[in-house]
Amino acid sequence: MPAPDLMTAELTLTGRITTASNATFLGSIGDTTVVYKPIAGEKPLWDFPDGFLAHREVAAYLVSEVLGWNVVPRTWLRDGPLGKGMVQLWQETDPGQNAVDLVGAADVPESGWKHVLEGQDENGRTVALIHEDTPELRRMAVFDVIVNNADRKGDHILPMTDGHRHGVDHGLTFHRDHKLRTVLWGWLGDALSAEERDGIDRVREGLHGSLGRNLADLLSAEEIASLAARCARLRLAGRFPAPSGEMPAVPWPLF
Repeated sequence: MPAPDLMTAELTLTGRITTASNATFLGSIGDTTVVYKPIAGEKPLWDFPDGFLAHREVAAYLVSEVLGWNVVPRTWLRDGPLGKGMVQLWQETDPGQNAVDLVGAADVPESGWKHVLEGQDENGRTVALIHEDTPELRRMAVFDVIVNNADRKGDHILPMTDGHRHGVDHGLTFHRDHKLRTVLWGWLGDALSAEERDGIDRVREGLHGSLGRNLADLLSAEEIASLAARCARLRLAGRFPAPSGEMPAVPWPLF
């Protein structure tokens, strides 16, 4: 039997993801498991326009597709039981893997990991925030800079069994002002690879074609112009940026 039309076939709710800050549901379209975030369930934010977080999630997917790195699972807008919202293909993660972790400060691995920062836990123990040093996470970090991701928490990185890493929860993206908050600061100052530079170039070129036209239905003209400016700055600098501005460099909580 062919897969149901993911745009028009009935979306049935099967559960609610209670850890999410906005209304988020698990659902199914035929045999396909999806995440559904109705626009009506979005909580107002002081610094992002009301009712457009779902649009930003879809815009993040479109940029991911042009980059060619499969950072964001397939994401689209459609009607559902609670009205129009974002729908995304559910991903089964590997519970035995952690792309980002908190470890004792003396337990930071000597290789394969990047040390981001240190702090104290609730017991006064010094702990370190670390993340994998892998091409998959590097590409996600580049993606976050481009889309101006204000909420890259550790749990927003999904470890897949084959070693791939998906990024999810991209409602807080594409702001005109600098908002980058991420746990992926391990490559600060490192030069971009040829693959990463080529990905940025694909987005810059796409903004003059189909990517730009598609984003015009989801973002404001000012937000698209800011996206283009971020790509140009990152390409010119040729290296991972450092934190800047008055915004915190990492989201809270970290996970």
